[in-house]
Amino acid sequence: MADVYAAIDCGTNSTRLLVHDGARTLERLMRITRLGEGVNETHTLTGGAIERTIAVLREYRAVMDRHGVTKTRLTATSAARDAINREVFFSAAERVVGVGPSLLSGEEEGHLSFLGATSELDASRGPFLVVDIGGGSTEFSYGTTECEFSRSVDMGCVRFTEMYIEHDPPRPEELLACLSIAEANIDEVRRAWPDVAHARTFVGLAGTVSTAAAVEIGLATYDRDRVHHFVLTRAAVEDVFRTLATESRSDRIHNPGLEEARADVIVAGLCVLVQIMRQLDLDECLVSESDILDGLVMSMQRG
Repeated sequence: MADVYAAIDCGTNSTRLLVHDGARTLERLMRITRLGEGVNETHTLTGGAIERTIAVLREYRAVMDRHGVTKTRLTATSAARDAINREVFFSAAERVVGVGPSLLSGEEEGHLSFLGATSELDASRGPFLVVDIGGGSTEFSYGTTECEFSRSVDMGCVRFTEMYIEHDPPRPEELLACLSIAEANIDEVRRAWPDVAHARTFVGLAGTVSTAAAVEIGLATYDRDRVHHFVLTRAAVEDVFRTLATESRSDRIHNPGLEEARADVIVAGLCVLVQIMRQLDLDECLVSESDILDGLVMSMQRG
């Protein structure tokens, strides 16, 4: 009997599930749970954030049971790395899912994201710069057939929103703060691995990037086939950024392609994406919906 794999990623902003039978995707789900709410300031996971995430994990456990999952990998990333009480969440998650979460380092997260994002891409398009813009951290990975470099930095849509954005819509000085801190972080990555600026293909992952694509396309409802491998030009990213950054949340939510639960953090995430493309002089971003979840499934298949 063939194995059925489940990969679950508990991120700072969202909790996601991929169920795969080794040949095809059986289920791919995402729920915004905001596990990392307030973690940047308190270094503690709140009771409410844990409860929201555990409720989604119960939902995912039912989905896994329905598909007859035989192998599971559950991971936690930036919010859990920063939280001193992560074991409270880990214990509750293990009781629900049946396996305990693995706490990934930023570098491990980057390697897995690279593995998933490049699995469908022809090596002739490399070297690839894969960037996963998360809620609490952003991972930069570089390579062609294998990941040669990975670096995680503490910038993300939730972290930047909580640290720098206090007004609705954000004030220019708040946007400048996000862009300036992003610039410093990108400089750190470029010093560590100068080749990041010479990648042939820039691949963008996670909710900020897919939302930018969905807004640019004008998707009333999410359509993975239209978002996956859509090419976002720098001009399009700048246009989406200008539009959403100058609107209040109550106006912003009416943009087709923007999920309401992401409306309060999307501008900070776009600050990261915009600054990466400006600073590394990248003309295009290849949007990938294959990411760390796919990398986790591949890691289980490889044993």
